[in-house]
Amino acid sequence: MYPNRSEETEGSRGPSVQERRYAALRACERLLSGTRPRSLRERLAALAEEGERAYDLDRRPDQYGDGVVRALEQRVAGLLGTEDAAFFPTGTMAQQVALRIHAEAAGVPTVATHPLGHTELHERHALAQLSGLRSVWPTTAPRLPTVAELRAFDEPYAAMILELPLREAGFVLPSWEDLLAVAAVVREEHGAALHLDGARLWESVVHFGRPLPELVAPADSVYVSFYKTLGGISGAALAGPAAFVRTAKAWRHRYGGQLFQQWPAALAALTGLDRELPRLGAYVAHAKTVAAALAEGFAGVPGARVHPATPHTHQFQLWLPHTPEELDLAGLRLVERTGSALFGAWREQGLPGLSMTEVTVAADALEWTAKDVADAVDAFLALLPERPR
Repeated sequence: MYPNRSEETEGSRGPSVQERRYAALRACERLLSGTRPRSLRERLAALAEEGERAYDLDRRPDQYGDGVVRALEQRVAGLLGTEDAAFFPTGTMAQQVALRIHAEAAGVPTVATHPLGHTELHERHALAQLSGLRSVWPTTAPRLPTVAELRAFDEPYAAMILELPLREAGFVLPSWEDLLAVAAVVREEHGAALHLDGARLWESVVHFGRPLPELVAPADSVYVSFYKTLGGISGAALAGPAAFVRTAKAWRHRYGGQLFQQWPAALAALTGLDRELPRLGAYVAHAKTVAAALAEGFAGVPGARVHPATPHTHQFQLWLPHTPEELDLAGLRLVERTGSALFGAWREQGLPGLSMTEVTVAADALEWTAKDVADAVDAFLALLPERPR
């Protein structure tokens, strides 16, 4: 059922590693990290089935933001405890608009963020290129800024972006007390707005032990994603006071985000909220079991590391002393031979030969015991080349 293959490199004849990986993950019996890929037909069928429970499918499709899109906006505002919310086709657009509004209101073309933040690493300098904004960094440490760092920071800024959790640092979160203290410095001492990059905010409530409205209350605006964590097709929401959201919708139109129809993305977001929000507590709890089992399984590998050792959310990093190509190929061979898939893609960050993957504990991972993880790690290690001494 899971045949061995002689073609083990990207340049071999036959299916590419990516094609083989897609086929193997769709057919795998067990999946530890992430979600099983589905075909277009499967996604359409699931959307139709789940959509019946989330929205009246006999209603007409949306037009320029009404109908199911407006229903989603109101649902999100209710969940976050904000006055209103606006649907955006991408989180990148949503955050550009939010920061532009805050900068124009303050008359200061500067925003404070983190060098590992999404606006710095993944948006092709859009802050400067589209809005003429300059970014400054109160800290370069792989965590969110502290109160002491903010009080020592001597540059004025219109808004501070806090990414909760900070993905590139290992999906890390501050304590609740530290978050409140930082928010107070930003808003009360610096007179700036606080914007939450909440692409993965949904699962952060478990770490803080606070409901979403209480978590969002210290901020002036918040962005949330519908495809990260919730498994939607695409899309995001920008939430905050009614006047802020009204202005955001005007800028959404100017930026090209006022699409004629967006019902597939909006419907998938509604179904994702229904399906995933009740499960997130179980995901975060089980991530601690999985992380501990991985740390034990790779304990004999020099340089191997789980970070954070105790995950703050249901996602964390795993570092191993191999190239991405070696690790991707070993993972592919494992799923083809055993039907068990451990990890997603690997990438080098920093030192050559030291690679990192992001582990996401979701529904499929809940059936894995610590022993299951340990056994699969042993099989995975057997497929890796020996490191030169």
